[in-house]
Amino acid sequence: MNKLFQLAALILIFLSSCNTQHKDINSLRSKIEQVASEKNAVVGVSIIGNNGKDTLSVNGDRRFPMQSVFKFHIALAVLSEVDKGKFSLDQKIEISKDDLPSKDSWSPLRDENPNGGSFTIEKLIQYSVSQSDNMACDALIRLVGTPKTVEEYIKKCGIDNIQIRFNEEDMQSNWDHMFQNWTTPKAASETLKLFYENKNGLLSKSSYDFFWKTNKETTTGQNRIRGQLPTETIVAHKTGWSGTNKNTGITAAVNNIGIVFLPNGEYFIISIFVTDSKENMDTNEKIIADIAKATYDFYTSPSNNN
Repeated sequence: MNKLFQLAALILIFLSSCNTQHKDINSLRSKIEQVASEKNAVVGVSIIGNNGKDTLSVNGDRRFPMQSVFKFHIALAVLSEVDKGKFSLDQKIEISKDDLPSKDSWSPLRDENPNGGSFTIEKLIQYSVSQSDNMACDALIRLVGTPKTVEEYIKKCGIDNIQIRFNEEDMQSNWDHMFQNWTTPKAASETLKLFYENKNGLLSKSSYDFFWKTNKETTTGQNRIRGQLPTETIVAHKTGWSGTNKNTGITAAVNNIGIVFLPNGEYFIISIFVTDSKENMDTNEKIIADIAKATYDFYTSPSNNN
């Protein structure tokens, strides 16, 4: 009889713990929804934390334009070919002056090399991911084939909700093109989880280490996920931004996806997309920063630190 009482007590404790955890996640959801509701924008969020036990999304299945977030996926497709032996990181790629993007296109690498040059694949990935360089991005796409080649690789790895049809040059030539390069917040977080856990050996150890080191070195979007976190926080992330349509005053994309590493050695995955926004750039970035800070506070709170 005593054993039955003990078993019943354990079940009650377990159920109480589950209800408390569910309640806590709902409190985080409420904070996120409040941040989003106060702004003239559509916000999509997906969070995976607590070793994958917690999942939360707001507009998680909605399609959002990725803009430069797709450089994360492009680098993965290139590294897959490196791991197959088709390319090597120290292999040099020639970019002629005729291949340089226009001065309106973001490219620190072009600015440093106005006549073009010969660049290793390693350097092209570093510039494309860490500095969101458009010239490096399009060179990497040409290396593996087409934008659709990247899409097909990501889908082959098990991520269905993604479409990539235009490179940076073509995407910037027509405002509507960006909407053909989309993913969902849930799919973005699933991609981060899939390639960070690397359970299926999608990346070799050397490619894995290089890829995540490069994401941790990202210099763009300092006012987004990183914006309100402690300065020593390590974040591996990728950004995207559309600019604002001069005719409508609408910003179609201010994005940031990444992994935030916590002081206790754990981490959470977070993907935030802001679209159809009539807010200014500072406000759009603050939406992302506020959501990331609320999530960081949630996972560093003693009550949630199991």
